[in-house]
Amino acid sequence: MFESVEPAPPDPIFGLNEAFKEDPNPLKVNLTAGIYLDEKGRTPVFVAVKTAERRIFEEESTKSYLGIPGAADYVAQVQRLALGQDHPALAEGRVTGAHTPGGTGALRVAGDFIRSIQPEATIWLTNPTWVNHGPIFLAAGLEVRSFPYFDRTKHVLSYDEMMTSLLEIGAGDVVVLQGCCHNPSGTDPSAEQWHEIGELLADRGALPLLDTAYQGFGENVEEDAEGQRILSKIVPEILICSSFSKNFGLYNERVGALILVTTSSSAATAALSHIKRCIRANYSNPPAHGSKIVTTVLEDDELRQSWSEELGRMRDRIRTTREQFARGLDERRVHLAPGGNAFITRQKGMFSFSGLSVEQVIELKEKHSVYIVGSGRISIAGMTPGNIDRVCDAIAALG
Repeated sequence: MFESVEPAPPDPIFGLNEAFKEDPNPLKVNLTAGIYLDEKGRTPVFVAVKTAERRIFEEESTKSYLGIPGAADYVAQVQRLALGQDHPALAEGRVTGAHTPGGTGALRVAGDFIRSIQPEATIWLTNPTWVNHGPIFLAAGLEVRSFPYFDRTKHVLSYDEMMTSLLEIGAGDVVVLQGCCHNPSGTDPSAEQWHEIGELLADRGALPLLDTAYQGFGENVEEDAEGQRILSKIVPEILICSSFSKNFGLYNERVGALILVTTSSSAATAALSHIKRCIRANYSNPPAHGSKIVTTVLEDDELRQSWSEELGRMRDRIRTTREQFARGLDERRVHLAPGGNAFITRQKGMFSFSGLSVEQVIELKEKHSVYIVGSGRISIAGMTPGNIDRVCDAIAALG
């Protein structure tokens, strides 16, 4: 059976990481995956996380399985973080959810759940979107289409085109949006636009699915949840897929959650029963350690404050790096957009959608050992004082 199998193409991001590791150039720069680096090029562990881990180590008394949906206290904390402490759906018992292995796991469970209850649903993705969105929902057996989201020439939200395109969606279809810091564009709707999007989706009978992987990297933890909170109060039902890889630095712990806001407590109970069936047939139950860290930090006022402050410093460093990157390109008289490079500082989150072509991306890799993904997405979070000039020089040298 295996002799006739042809090698599969490498993953668009992790495949580049492998190529980067094999590159002998001592000055190589990796700006592919969304991993935060500090000024010295390290991916730090949060102080609050280390403190929580010590506490867990001292107090932990068992390594027994978690239940299928994970620990109830973790799920409750994640729901409040996503929706706010005072969301009416929480008080009314209309919210349910499950702990998943990372945000990717949450998306796949969501896809399996949708396939089990609404197999004819079409999944609508923004164009552009995270490279793994399409494969996840296709693997779940769902049809996938896209709608305009970002103007690659003007580097702004294609709001009118998006709203016109969303008029095509049918009742029961699922529209995948990103809660904040859109990957790869770094461009989010305004509060007013979120309201209008919610009203359109409610009118069409569509289900919003919010992929929230960067809460806290835009403005702050609360403001970055504004879009999904607005939608959750306008649209009767909503799915939220949360990840704590970035905002807790728990990349290798794979900590995420799937949250459902429903119309009644009975609907929440029924939905969770189907989610549990999907999980049981996939990974059975989630890993415990990462969720214990998140729960310990969010339940403790002092640890939560420490986490919030450290996240704020990371956010500020990314903003400063954006300014340095744009200024470095300006100094070299390189304009990535007709209006200059100011769009880099307007974008939010870990990435900049640079506008570089596929050919330019290949040239950066082959001639300068600067690695970015084929879409032209640059990980600003991976830039440091030690490599930013090299990146700017390499872009300036492009043919």
